[in-house]
Amino acid sequence: MTSIRQVADLAGVSTATVSNTLNKPERVLPATRERVHRAIERLGFIPNQHARQLNGVSSQVLGLIVIDASNPFFTEVARAVEDTAAETEHVVILCNSGGSADKEENFMRLLAGQRVRGVLLTPSDARTFDPAWLALNPVPVVLLDHDATSEGCSVAVDDIEGGALAAAHLLDLGHRRIVFVGGSDSTRQHADRYAGARQAIRGRGLEPDVVLTRVDAGAIDISAGMRATETILELSNRPTAIFCANDVLAFGVYRGLAQRGFDVPEAFSLMGYDDIDVAADWIVPLTSVRQPASEMGRVATRLLLAHSANEADHEHEQIVFQPELVARQSTTVLVGP
Repeated sequence: MTSIRQVADLAGVSTATVSNTLNKPERVLPATRERVHRAIERLGFIPNQHARQLNGVSSQVLGLIVIDASNPFFTEVARAVEDTAAETEHVVILCNSGGSADKEENFMRLLAGQRVRGVLLTPSDARTFDPAWLALNPVPVVLLDHDATSEGCSVAVDDIEGGALAAAHLLDLGHRRIVFVGGSDSTRQHADRYAGARQAIRGRGLEPDVVLTRVDAGAIDISAGMRATETILELSNRPTAIFCANDVLAFGVYRGLAQRGFDVPEAFSLMGYDDIDVAADWIVPLTSVRQPASEMGRVATRLLLAHSANEADHEHEQIVFQPELVARQSTTVLVGP
């Protein structure tokens, strides 16, 4: 492995100058910095990140903890995080909590032990991340796809509005028996989407408990959506429309319906949430509520880099994006009762 002494010898400078070029470049003349960088590139020198951290230099590693790394929504978020981090020569460690609060807390400890610069965290449940919790963390945290208090940074989407958009779309098509398929109230995003749907129904002068039935899928993947189909078809007051809390659940419901001989949208109008890339190319293009996944990842990463810089004038920001309804062929006007 190339040493800092070899870089110094090739560049014709001291090891202290090489160290300053890497850690405190403002102390080194431009021409000298250029010679050092040429030597680094020629020798393939890789700085010792652990040693740099012990010397008080900020780590170039960020942590990203998501609920489900296999979900295309989080895949798109992660790609944007990695691309944005790379712009400032940072790398990202991706952790998948699988919706487990225990795993999430273990990852937080592990990442702190790795001396990461900061962590982007999508919480696995609806716990309130109060100022005390944020202050006790050994590394800066930015909440992603989750709201923070004024004492922390966060990037989220107005999921209550998103749920309202979905319900309003189905109501406009004439549907008055709607099923909501999602996780439990411990999943903040799904709870908000359900609340938004109820809000839209109530705003039309209708009774939410009559119009909207909730089915807890137990998980948020395709298999859970397929299992939820059995519950939907056993309802005494069978729905005419199904609103799933994410697109992956909607794909599972679609498969479950197809296996039992039901067509979408002829038998059931079906819609999801997130508008992942494959939604537009699904067997029956899926109506969905779009979240700006890439933009959320980019903005959250920039917030974390600013937050972790420990600058005295840094002010925490809570950024909330607005969702957008994208209507496709999986939903249609209700015909008949």
